[in-house]
Amino acid sequence: MVVLLLGPDDVDSLTVDRPMNVLPGSQHANIGHVVADQAGRDIQQYGYAEEKTTCDLLEPIEDASHTRDRKRSPPDSACMRGTRLRVVRKVGAWTSSCILIDGEPHICWMHGYVGSGKSAISLEICIKSESQGQPVASFFFYRNAGDRSRIWRFATTVADQMAAVVPETAPFVRAAATASPSLKNFPAPVTSVAMQMQRLVYGPFKSAADRGPIESLAGHPFLIVIDGLDECEDKGEVEELIDSMLAFFDENPFIPLRVFITSRVEQHIQSRLNVPGVHFYDLVDHCSDDDITAFLEVLFEDSGRRNPVIQAYVREHGEWPTPSEKRKLVHHIGGSFIFASAVFKFIMGSNASRDHLTTPMDRLPLALKMNPGLDGLYTQTLERSENIPHFLNVISTIALLHAPLPTSGIAEVLGIRTYEVVNVLVDLQAIIQVPGTDDIPVTLCHTSLRDFLTNHSRSGRFLAHPRHHVHLYLRLIQCESELRRRRPGVAIHRSECTPAVAYSRRYSVNHLHDGRGFLEQSETESAIRLCRETLRLHPSSPELIRALAGAVCRRAPKMISRVDLEEAISLYRQALLLEPPGHEGRWLSLHQLALALADYHGRTGDMSHLEEAISTYRGALELRPSPHPDRSVSLDNLASSLRARYERTRGIADLEEAISVYREALELRPPPHPQRSVSLNNLAYSLRAHYHRTRGIVDLEEAILLGREALELRPSPHPERSVSLNNLASSLRARYHLTRGIANLEEAILLGREALELRPSPHPERSVSLNNLAISLGDRYQRTRGIADLEEAISVYREALELRPLPHPERSVSLDDLAYSLRVRYQHTRGIADIEEAILLGREALELRPSPHPVRPNSLWKLSLSLEDMYAATGVLSDLQESITFCEELLDSHFPVGHEGRVKPLGRLAVLLQKRFRATRQEEDLARSRALRGEARRLSASTSAT
Repeated sequence: MVVLLLGPDDVDSLTVDRPMNVLPGSQHANIGHVVADQAGRDIQQYGYAEEKTTCDLLEPIEDASHTRDRKRSPPDSACMRGTRLRVVRKVGAWTSSCILIDGEPHICWMHGYVGSGKSAISLEICIKSESQGQPVASFFFYRNAGDRSRIWRFATTVADQMAAVVPETAPFVRAAATASPSLKNFPAPVTSVAMQMQRLVYGPFKSAADRGPIESLAGHPFLIVIDGLDECEDKGEVEELIDSMLAFFDENPFIPLRVFITSRVEQHIQSRLNVPGVHFYDLVDHCSDDDITAFLEVLFEDSGRRNPVIQAYVREHGEWPTPSEKRKLVHHIGGSFIFASAVFKFIMGSNASRDHLTTPMDRLPLALKMNPGLDGLYTQTLERSENIPHFLNVISTIALLHAPLPTSGIAEVLGIRTYEVVNVLVDLQAIIQVPGTDDIPVTLCHTSLRDFLTNHSRSGRFLAHPRHHVHLYLRLIQCESELRRRRPGVAIHRSECTPAVAYSRRYSVNHLHDGRGFLEQSETESAIRLCRETLRLHPSSPELIRALAGAVCRRAPKMISRVDLEEAISLYRQALLLEPPGHEGRWLSLHQLALALADYHGRTGDMSHLEEAISTYRGALELRPSPHPDRSVSLDNLASSLRARYERTRGIADLEEAISVYREALELRPPPHPQRSVSLNNLAYSLRAHYHRTRGIVDLEEAILLGREALELRPSPHPERSVSLNNLASSLRARYHLTRGIANLEEAILLGREALELRPSPHPERSVSLNNLAISLGDRYQRTRGIADLEEAISVYREALELRPLPHPERSVSLDDLAYSLRVRYQHTRGIADIEEAILLGREALELRPSPHPVRPNSLWKLSLSLEDMYAATGVLSDLQESITFCEELLDSHFPVGHEGRVKPLGRLAVLLQKRFRATRQEEDLARSRALRGEARRLSASTSAT
């Protein structure tokens, strides 16, 4: 194939006087746009081949620039006339100054707090620059707005705009995108943001500049505006973006390109931009009361012209608001434009307000009492609609959605009418942007409202409870099922989906995960039934197969069975067969299959399932190379399975690999990554396990440090605080056993009590906190012999056992722990009822741990001890016989010859045989007891020598 870089205007050049032999013998060859054949020296042109546009090649985000419809795609921020004049003038002077003459830095970072007007200034800079003939490209990040909150399509979006406004760069952008289609990072990210920027933005711009002056710049630098960089979820990639930007400008100090960045002051941004080559603007220094005054003046003047109630009031009473009221408002607002906007919307709220403050004049005094931190505003605004039907469902839905939906979509999800959603929202427009049509997404005026609604200590009765995720999940799969029933056996195209169904296909599994622990049995069965019905209509849909498997896997903990897990595993395997390598859903099926395999092992002890889980996790990890944002998830899961195999086989290599993998996951989650506390907890747990194996104090001290950091990242009422409390308590208890420092144990008990308070009944993890507290209380009893601690430990263990009825997977743990504590109390009080109950509980625990259950040896050991105590108390030989039988199983099946832990059971069996010899005088028992003691001594000596 011959490729010539010719356009339509070049075709005539193929018929010049001197014949050209450029396509010898070719047929249907492409010459740029031209399709032609050559026979001998004659070229026959057939037409022009269709060429992809830059937009087709890059697939940019269409609603991320300053030209977007701000009503549909927030933030809807703009400078009111007469405001922000000084800061806009200063930034504008920098953007247009000559690179060669003025020596100004290429990058300007403007930072400020929430509501200080950063986005409005960014928009104004874009508009002013364009009006002066300066080419501009822009990207407005926005949290929880799909791809606009991620980094992966940033470069393609900027490159597409650059190719349009600086056409000299377009050929180079298209060439790069054509040569490397993976640069567009869509639908899944595979290329780092640094490489994207280099290939699609910096490289093409530099190539155009190297050819000579770029005419389209008209003497200005090309300007890139990046607004709300702190709203990007990919913190590590933001650092990479800034680092690569700084490096590019260091290497190209005279390139006619400038970048204007706005954000809050966050560590991952400040640490990169706080360098000499960056110009700074702190909006605290540029946000004056005069700007707020001008802002309010414009708003009130406009409302006065439109509102007849205000006009009537002014005719009777004179100016409103009065100069005094304006000064009070300005002082109260404190420089926050978002707060000023919210307060103004509240004052000018609907005259049909339910709170009987029917005029703006009545509401102004109340606005002066609001908390400038916005919580007061949120509370008092929400109060106006809280008695309207469906209020809490609508508000909780808006707060918990992973991407915004229009009013029609919210209504479909909740199974109500659109007008009922609008009825809830109509009086909440001070804090929620309610569009005028049913197809535009409902958005928050600011993301701090979501923080408020999901924090119980702040929102109180307005809390968007995590259980609402369950309701959303059930409604979403019902919406999808209804659509699919109308189209049996026919693939549903994206364009045919309603807003709720389109949302369901992408996010329903997220809500199922977010609502874990709150699913009731009836809800689980309903979800499974719906998924089965829908799957029968679309049997070849891997998405539906995964949905059914997920629902089966997430039955209530009391209900899920071995059969359920086997079905889920089979379903995930079926989904994988429909998703060959390269399929975009393959990683999710691998990931979920591995989770089910690991769960199966945890419930049955079957090692083959754990081995397959590890292998499957490794396959999933390969599909998430760095810098993929989900890589840390795959790392966490692989490490957890390696740790589980270590706990089963005691192979130290597994534990050390798990620690290494957990460390990589932690590095991928620097502050303020929302999952950093998870990685800290996981690594701390594994380091503590390594300490127990090697007795390396460094491991234990690091585990405690990591545990404290995790706890700091989960202040009350963080939903996972109790996990960090329990983890740190366990590490402190381990240090107590090492150092005997009672302060460690006392702190562990305090932490355990707090964890228990955070898990009131019927919290699904309350039994875990009960067990951990009881262990610490038992340790303190062993140290102080305070019987009150032992009594409390027994009481706590009993409650934990009640919360773990059959077939709870941890029931055997509670049975063993309670049995052990009763045996300890028997040794203290000699109450025969305690040892009798301990034996009954121990037998039940052993039945729940059939061979090859990984912790059956623990039950065998403890039950053998209790039977020995019963024999000592009653002299009944059958108790001693049974104790010996269990000890023999320990040696034969769990501590065979060569096992590192064989010494202790050898000695124990020798003691039991000695006791039976005394009772029966059977010489065989005495001889065997002596042989076992001799073996134990040899093994001990060998261990000491090594």
